[in-house]
Amino acid sequence: MQTLVLKEPGVLAWSEAPEPRPGQGEALVRVRRCGVCGTDIHALAGRQPFFSYPRRLGHELCVEVITAPAGELQSGDLCAVEPYYFCGTCPACRAGKTNCCQQLKVLGVHLDGGHAPQITVPVDKLHRAGSLQPDQIALVEPLVIGAHGVERAALRAGEPVVILGLGPIGLAAAIFARAAGARLACVDPQPGRLAFACETMQLGTGFRPGETLADALRRHFGQLPAVVIDATGNAASMRGCFQLAEHGGRIVFLGLFIGEMVFDDPNFHRRELTLLASRAGLTGTFQEVIRSMIAGRVEVLPLITHRFSFAETAERLAGIHHEPKLVKAMIDFDTL
Repeated sequence: MQTLVLKEPGVLAWSEAPEPRPGQGEALVRVRRCGVCGTDIHALAGRQPFFSYPRRLGHELCVEVITAPAGELQSGDLCAVEPYYFCGTCPACRAGKTNCCQQLKVLGVHLDGGHAPQITVPVDKLHRAGSLQPDQIALVEPLVIGAHGVERAALRAGEPVVILGLGPIGLAAAIFARAAGARLACVDPQPGRLAFACETMQLGTGFRPGETLADALRRHFGQLPAVVIDATGNAASMRGCFQLAEHGGRIVFLGLFIGEMVFDDPNFHRRELTLLASRAGLTGTFQEVIRSMIAGRVEVLPLITHRFSFAETAERLAGIHHEPKLVKAMIDFDTL
């Protein structure tokens, strides 16, 4: 079968590989959809931390079960893939924080991912998706990242919340913050992203970043936000969060950058702020996101703005992030 391998930064190559054979506790699955993630783009450019080459990309997956060990999964089941492989024995895992396992490995980053017609996946990493469409299922993993950030924030209905950065992960956080009943403001420097979030997705009131942002948010809410979720991965934006959060508020860093964070300690203490990191998501979050989607509590299909076949991936992937009005690109394997 033809697979697509990122040999080194900037070099994608088609490679012939034997059809995979499942081991004990694994299912053989057919890839139906694979979302394009910022991780893929950064890995292609050589700017992705925690990455090793050569690597087969692809971790935002909808798969169809071909064969599976006797149990709940049946041939033909459509599943979302939980791409986080944790050890289960380190202190974080024993505490239930498997997303920050000391030995965490991610499909498509540390392990070969879904840029292949068929792959094997441990059955405990497959989440049956009921009535959801393949496109919806492939969005589960990025939605989980946003949903986990909202879980970390411990939002209460009616709280004023601001989301900084309206890429796919910031949008995912906004979707679940709104579902939690937050009074929501959305911030991004790109007018197109603001319009998509606030007009197309109806996620809240839009603001541009800048020196007057804190004053604008205070006028809008009657106070500063109780919760600030930063999904920019931009050091300046993340430093600015300490001036945007209300006294007693919470800050969640959903994005990350390579470097050190410096902030004013007296301001941090005076406001008694809570600073939280958010990484990936938990098994239970996958299940809750799927339940929310099946129940219609969140609308996600408008996030998919671009689509191409697996056969076009080597040609399209390098430049996809420059294409106009991109939110989420989806690779369709059904056209093989």
